[in-house]
Amino acid sequence: MTVLVAGAGPAGARLAIRLAQAGEQVMLVDPLSDPHRNAYSSAAVPMRDVLQLGIPNDCWGSRWNGWQLHDPEGMTHQWWANDALGVVLDFGRLRAALWEQACRAGVHLISGCRVALEQLQDDCATVELRSGRSASERRTVRWLVDATGSQRILLRQAGVPVETREDPLLKGEGVEWLLQADDRRSAPWRDRLSFFLGSRWVSHGYGWVFPMDQHRLKVGICRLPPPLSGRGDALGSSLRRLIQHCDLDSLPVLDRHGGLVSSTVRRDQSMGRGALIAVGDAAGTCNLLGGEGLRHALRSSDLLADVMSDERAHPQKRDALISHYSSRLRRRLGWRWGISGRLARRTWWGLDAPRADRRMLRLIEGLSRQADAEDLSQLLFDYRFERYGPRLLPYLI
Repeated sequence: MTVLVAGAGPAGARLAIRLAQAGEQVMLVDPLSDPHRNAYSSAAVPMRDVLQLGIPNDCWGSRWNGWQLHDPEGMTHQWWANDALGVVLDFGRLRAALWEQACRAGVHLISGCRVALEQLQDDCATVELRSGRSASERRTVRWLVDATGSQRILLRQAGVPVETREDPLLKGEGVEWLLQADDRRSAPWRDRLSFFLGSRWVSHGYGWVFPMDQHRLKVGICRLPPPLSGRGDALGSSLRRLIQHCDLDSLPVLDRHGGLVSSTVRRDQSMGRGALIAVGDAAGTCNLLGGEGLRHALRSSDLLADVMSDERAHPQKRDALISHYSSRLRRRLGWRWGISGRLARRTWWGLDAPRADRRMLRLIEGLSRQADAEDLSQLLFDYRFERYGPRLLPYLI
């Protein structure tokens, strides 16, 4: 019986490929008909992870070997390394490459189609495939995988709790524009990841400028406000102000896209029930401190593929398998994950006043004096706070 993966983003597509290569019959379904549409992911990935995950070179939008932080007072701080620290991925190219690889692996890919859960049992699930105005189709599958991202569509349809009172979902939103620059206009942003930190730039969040190939620039903002805080300025208005400040407002806009991020701090959410199991952002793999989840989502796919292959060879109760998968994923993300979540909640929720700006300024100044480019990568991508806690504590308090 077929495994159906709902959502053909990086996590869903990679899982489908791994399962098909292991001999499973796999159906991969996505509401998008074009993999390049709504390519929302700034996708800055450390070089080590790019190589370990086997991301093809033609999906690399650019390499970067520097960090550039714009502090709440408008000052610029830079850190540089001799070698490339990572790449900025072209998300559309990556998704297209995964779709092509899935088809080559024997996956039945259905684009422009949505999945709705009709019935969930311990050993199978019945779904309805809805494709535009065409007649719907019902399928019964052995496994149903929710890879619908932060919306967690199938988990919610099944009534699986995605948060608890003690560990609620923290929800963020972001918007990004792709701009076409030239050699001169792209020069101040080339070879580096640029971030804007402070309420003067974005309340409860941060902004960024990332370089791409052909002198293109990704400019975006992300916000993680506290509950019931009100919407504040519209994301579009904040982004336009940032673009104007960077003197990029006269550049042609090639694409506009946006998305949502959400995760819990303690990761107590259920990973599924019966024949339904989650992967990627639906399984809470988006890290809220930096709003990044691509590499964690891909690793959750690899982990789930291994768990499901073990189940095929040694059948066991589904609830036990889901519990095993959840435990392995929690161990894979590590104990620093919870610390970064608590830091995200404190940092972004409180970043809306001069006092918070002064705290952020002290932190950036402390990093300027005590960290190099490689240190900053370990801090922001590996969440190695313990290396800097004693030295940076005066700036955090």
